[in-house]
Amino acid sequence: MKTKYLYIAFAGLMGFGMSSCEDDLDIPQHGVLNYDTFYNTDEEAENASAAAYLQVNASKYNLHMCINALGDDFWSGGSARNDNADLEQFNEFTFNTEAEYIKSLFETYYSIVYKCNVILGHVPQNSDIQKRTHAEARVLRAWAYFYLINLWGNPPLVDHELGADEYSQPNGSTEDLWNLVITDLQTAIDGGYLPEKTSVDDNKTWRVTKQFAQAMLGKAYLWTKEYKKSAEQFDAVVSSGKYALFTGNYGDMLGYNNKHNCESMFESNRVYDVNNTFGNFDLTGVMIHWRIDKMNVPASVGLEMNQGWGFLTPQQSLYDDFVKVEGKDGYRLGETMKTYKQVHDMGCSVTQAIISEGYFMWKWRFTDEQCPDGTYAMVDDNNPRWMRYAEVLLCGAEAHFLAGNQSKADEYMNLIRSRAKAPTKSGYTEEEIRREKRIELCGEYTRYLDILRWGIAGDLLANQGSKLPLLNPNGEIEYKTYNTNPALYGFKKGKHELFPYPGTEIRLNSNIKQNPGW
Repeated sequence: MKTKYLYIAFAGLMGFGMSSCEDDLDIPQHGVLNYDTFYNTDEEAENASAAAYLQVNASKYNLHMCINALGDDFWSGGSARNDNADLEQFNEFTFNTEAEYIKSLFETYYSIVYKCNVILGHVPQNSDIQKRTHAEARVLRAWAYFYLINLWGNPPLVDHELGADEYSQPNGSTEDLWNLVITDLQTAIDGGYLPEKTSVDDNKTWRVTKQFAQAMLGKAYLWTKEYKKSAEQFDAVVSSGKYALFTGNYGDMLGYNNKHNCESMFESNRVYDVNNTFGNFDLTGVMIHWRIDKMNVPASVGLEMNQGWGFLTPQQSLYDDFVKVEGKDGYRLGETMKTYKQVHDMGCSVTQAIISEGYFMWKWRFTDEQCPDGTYAMVDDNNPRWMRYAEVLLCGAEAHFLAGNQSKADEYMNLIRSRAKAPTKSGYTEEEIRREKRIELCGEYTRYLDILRWGIAGDLLANQGSKLPLLNPNGEIEYKTYNTNPALYGFKKGKHELFPYPGTEIRLNSNIKQNPGW
C-alpha cells in the first residue's frame, strides 16, 4: 500500500582539499521537515493534530454521497439519468473496482491513519498538550478504522508510520483490526488527557472528547456483539451529563446557526473566510439541495436559490417508516422531509421532471444564511456533524435490548420518541429499535452500515436499480426502467457485503488480496 510520508533530506557534505583549511558545508534544504528538529514543541504538536482534524473534515463529501446512496433511504436523484453516473452506480450496485468514490474514501481514511501515526511516532509526551495530542490521534485513528473495517472488512493494519520497505502491506485480520480500534479508544479514555465539555451548554469545546471516545468504543463493542460492554460505554456518556437532546425546533438542529449544540458529540469546524471562498469549497450542500433550475421556489421559503442539483432524494419506504411511528402529520417527519403537496403549499413547484419519488429533504436544507457569499452557492458555511447524542441513545437502546435489559432500552427509546413528539411505550421490539434509528438518523451515515451488520442489506437492496422514479410537474410519479438484466444491478449476496479494494491499490500492492466477488 502506498503511504504518504515526509521526506528527510540531508545536504551533502562537500569537502574541498586545501593546503591550509577544509570547509565543511552543511546546507539544510528549505521546505523540508526534519523529525530531529520538528514535533518537539507544543505548537508543533498542535500543528500535527490540526492536520489530522483537517483530513477528517475532508472526508465529508465522499462519505455523505457514497454511504447515503448505498442504502435504502435515498434515490440517486438529479435531473435525469446519467446526471451523476458515479452516484447512480452506487445507488444501483453497478460500481466496480475503478469507482472514484471507493478510491477516494480508501485514500482519505488511510491519510487520517497516517497523520495519526506521525503524531504517535514523533510527538513526545513531555507536556499535557502533547499527551492530549496522542490521545486525540488514537481516537481519530480508531474512527478511520471503524469505516475501513466496515467497508472493506480486512484492510491492512497500519499502526505506525511505514518505512520505504513496508509499503506493500497485506490484508489485516478483522479481529486484530477491531482489537486496534478498541485498544486505541480504551487507551485514550484511560489516559485522562481527552478534553471534556464544561457543561451541557458548552459550545466551545470542539476537539474529540472523552465521551465521544466512549461512544465510539460502545459502537465498536456493538459491532463485535459485546452487548453488555457496549451498553456500559453508552451509559457512561449518558451519565456524564455533558450532552442532551436538542430542545429547539427539530428542523434547526443541524443548521449552521446551531453548530456545537448540546447534541453534537463530534463535528468538524468550517470557518468562512470572505477572502478565500475556495478555501471553503464544499460541494455537499449544493449537491443535495433541491434541483433549483427545474423548480419555482419563492424567496420567502429561505432556501439558497443560486444553485441546487437535487441528488439523494428520499425513498418512499423511508417516508412510510416515519408514518408507522408518528403518522402522516408527525412533527419529526415534517421537520425531516416534505411531500410534494407540502412543498406545493409553500408556493414551490416542479417545472420539469426530476428524479424523485415526491419527497424533499428538509432536514439538510441549504439556506441563504448557510451560504454567506450570495454569488457563490458552493461556499457552505456549515460544520460536518459526525455523531449526535441521539445516536448514543439509539445504540444504547439496541445494546441494552440485546443484553437483555428491556427497561433501559425502553428508557432510551422514549427519550428519542418524546423529543420527536411521537407515542411512547414499553416493550420495544428489536424491529422497532431499528426503525427508530433509521428515521431519527436518516442521512447521517448510519443506515447502510447498520443493515450490513444486521444481515438484511441483501434482501432490502436486491432490486435497487430496477427502476427510477420521475416526479412530473403535475405531481405524478412515473417509474422508468434503465437496467433490464437483474444480474447486473442490485445488491448481490457474497459480494456487496464489502467494497472492493481500489484497482490502483491492487495494481500497486501485490500483497493485498481482493475481496470476494470482485
